[in-house]
Amino acid sequence: MVFLVAELGVNWNGDFELVQKMMLNAKTLGCNAVKFQAFNETILGNHPQLPLLMKSTITEKNIERIDQIANDINIEWFCTPMYPEAVSFLYPFVKRFKIRELDGRVLLKDQQTPLIEAVINTGKEIFVSSEKSPEFCKYYHNSNIKWLYCVPKYPCSLDEINFKEISNFHGYSNHCTDVIAPVTAATLGAKIIEVHVTVDKTKDYVDNNVSFDFSELKLLINEIEKLNEK
Repeated sequence: MVFLVAELGVNWNGDFELVQKMMLNAKTLGCNAVKFQAFNETILGNHPQLPLLMKSTITEKNIERIDQIANDINIEWFCTPMYPEAVSFLYPFVKRFKIRELDGRVLLKDQQTPLIEAVINTGKEIFVSSEKSPEFCKYYHNSNIKWLYCVPKYPCSLDEINFKEISNFHGYSNHCTDVIAPVTAATLGAKIIEVHVTVDKTKDYVDNNVSFDFSELKLLINEIEKLNEK
């Protein structure tokens, strides 16, 4: 069975009606979980879309509302913390954490940062994105860590994905605009598939350039369900 994650990320723009719709669509189509991000102004620096992005970060102020919406819909949610303090307020609400490719690079060197240390110390499951195979690092054998193959380019093209690497990972995190990419990953044995989603590709949602709309998500899920039936 494939564990399918709809990355809502920064495409909900801090709009609780919109995020409710996105969660409900994800649940209805058959996603196992939705994912968000927790960052701060220090992480974003001089990002040109800083005000818009800050509306969609998970914080101590909006986390209970997000959790309530997810509970009402009965879908799991979890989050990518990008600074150590976020781990503390996320901890009571999530079953697992996600580490983005940039922050996970130290694990490949058998090292940690305060963020990585904080997440590992929770004892909860961790999804880690990586472009390089983790099979030779000590954390590859940590039963709490699930590695997702990821090309850290936004977006990446189909020919930039090395599908031969899938066998060294537990799953796949998608940044390709072609639905065939995550379908191929699942066909090759990826047990976790993470894809960015959006309600409308014509609007200015920040991650639209790497996102599937819900019609594309439905197509993806239909193909994965065929694999699950085999």
